Amino acid sequence: MMRIKKIWKEYKVAYVYIAPFFILFAIFGLFPIVYGFYLSFFRWDGLSSMHFIGLENYINTFKDVLFWKALKNTLVIGIIAHIPILLGGLTLAFILNSKLVKGENIFKTIYFMPMVTSSVAISIVFQQMFGNNYGIINWLVTLIGGEKINWLGGDGSFIKVAVIVMFAWKWIGWNMVIYLAGMQGINKDIYEAAEIDGANQRQVLFRICIPLLKPIIIFTIIQSTIGMFNLFTEPFILTGQNWQGGVNNGGLTLMTYLLSKAPQGGNLYGYASAVAYLITIMIIIVSVCVTKGTEDKKDPDRIADKAVQQQRKEMRKADRMAKKGERL
Repeated sequence: MMRIKKIWKEYKVAYVYIAPFFILFAIFGLFPIVYGFYLSFFRWDGLSSMHFIGLENYINTFKDVLFWKALKNTLVIGIIAHIPILLGGLTLAFILNSKLVKGENIFKTIYFMPMVTSSVAISIVFQQMFGNNYGIINWLVTLIGGEKINWLGGDGSFIKVAVIVMFAWKWIGWNMVIYLAGMQGINKDIYEAAEIDGANQRQVLFRICIPLLKPIIIFTIIQSTIGMFNLFTEPFILTGQNWQGGVNNGGLTLMTYLLSKAPQGGNLYGYASAVAYLITIMIIIVSVCVTKGTEDKKDPDRIADKAVQQQRKEMRKADRMAKKGERL
């Protein structure tokens, strides 16, 4: 007890300053997390009395065909969109880092703009772009000799394409800024050594930048994966604010499915809480799989040296081949 009083007397000023953060976190962060888990075992509409039903909310979720449809749509959109997000972000970052383009800050601002722009405003613009009659996308399709496509209607098979384009367009700029910061943080001696050895831009990207950016790439993949599971505004606006994801549930995502239960769909707050925790578990599983699947078992401090040594090895091999060709 005396020890506690002594610590309090010595650090009480610091505790007073940091107390507001922990109080607000407990109220708006910790309490909703704990209460949401507690609520997932009850049937409650927000007004009447709560009824304990055990695992029934979780069981009903797994039995619901729409849940599996939403999960499938979310995974398809996320997996396909991650390809341009990763490749586009790396390519743009490498171009800006190589000083091939002037005005680096201007381009960073332009590419980063989609991430800070209102998702609702962007969704409305894309809704017009993918419009059946006057959309610019269909105009481009007809310009190359194709027929107009009902992107947001029809049988619902093309809604995912529009959502994928929006999702990728939004995240490419974010990843580009992070990758560019990582590339600029690489020791300049490594770039200079590669240049002296005669490495071209492709070799610098694949032999130096990507290996050294591996932790950052994993971080961005996890970030965009979380964004994938939270995808709601874009498909919701594109499908005309349809809680079922439009025609044949083509644009139904997990987050839309969750929000369609509460506050929509009879205020099933217990059911929605169960879905929210299932989504959280999925995010954790995917994050762990990505981290473990790309884990480098070797010493990270040797990655840079290994990259340079590999580059020099390739250059020596090329020199030997060139000399052999001259002799012939």
